Amino acid sequence: MSFLHPSGPVIDLGVNIDHVATLRNARGTSYPDPVRAALLAEQAGADCITLHLREDRRHIKDADVIAMAPQLVTRMNLEAAVTQEMIDFACRIKPADVCLVPEKRTEITTEGGLDVVRFHKEVGAAVKQLQGEGIRVSLFIDADEAQIAAAADVGAPVIELHTGAYADAGGEEQLKELERIKAGVRWGVQKGLKVNAGHGLHYTNVQAIAAIPEIAELNIGHAIVAHAVFAGWENAVREMKAIMVSTRLGAR
Repeated sequence: MSFLHPSGPVIDLGVNIDHVATLRNARGTSYPDPVRAALLAEQAGADCITLHLREDRRHIKDADVIAMAPQLVTRMNLEAAVTQEMIDFACRIKPADVCLVPEKRTEITTEGGLDVVRFHKEVGAAVKQLQGEGIRVSLFIDADEAQIAAAADVGAPVIELHTGAYADAGGEEQLKELERIKAGVRWGVQKGLKVNAGHGLHYTNVQAIAAIPEIAELNIGHAIVAHAVFAGWENAVREMKAIMVSTRLGAR
C-alpha cells in the first residue's frame, strides 16, 4: 500500500491530456506527445486518462486516440459530442468509458452540462449504441435534479457533474455552488448512479469537491498541464492525486 494507492477505493483521478495536444498543435509539431503524457500520468498515479475528441479536432486528433487505446494500462475515458460520427468512432475504438458532452464550435471550453431533458431521444440512442459495444457511458451534466433524473431514465450508469460554475465563483457564491453540487451528488446516488465530477478544478479549489464522499472520480486537465510547466508532468499529477486522496481520507 502507498499513499497514492491505498488499499480499497478512495477517489480516482482522471487526468485530461487535451491541453498537452493544444501545446503540440500551437506550433504544428509532433511534440509534446499526448500518448507519452498519458503513459507517464498513469505511472504517476492517474486512475484513468480522459481526452476529448472535438468535432473541430482543435487539440486531440483521431490518431492520438487510435495510438493511445492499446497502450493504456488503466482505462480510457473518451469525451465525445452526441453526433453519429463521434458515437461510431467510439464504437470502433471501444474505450472503457465514453462521456457524452455538449459541444459548441465557438466555445473556448465546455460551458455547461449536456441537456439530457431536451435531447432525451438523441442521448438515449447514443447510450444504447455505446452500451451495445460494451462501453460504459457517462453523461456530463449540471447538478440539476431534472437532468439527473433524465440521465438515469436514458440508462446511463454514470454521471459527471459539471463543476465549472463552482470553480469560477468566489465567496458566498462559491459556497452556494458547492451546496448545489452536493445536492446533485445525493440525487445521483438516490438514482443508483455512479457520480463523478470535473471542470475548472485546480490545486486550491479541488479540496471541497474531493471531500464529498460519494464522488467516485474527478477529471482534471488544464490545471495539471499548467502546473507541469513549473513542477514537471509527473510531479503535477502526483500532487493533484495526493491532494485529492488526503482530503478524502481527512474527511472520513
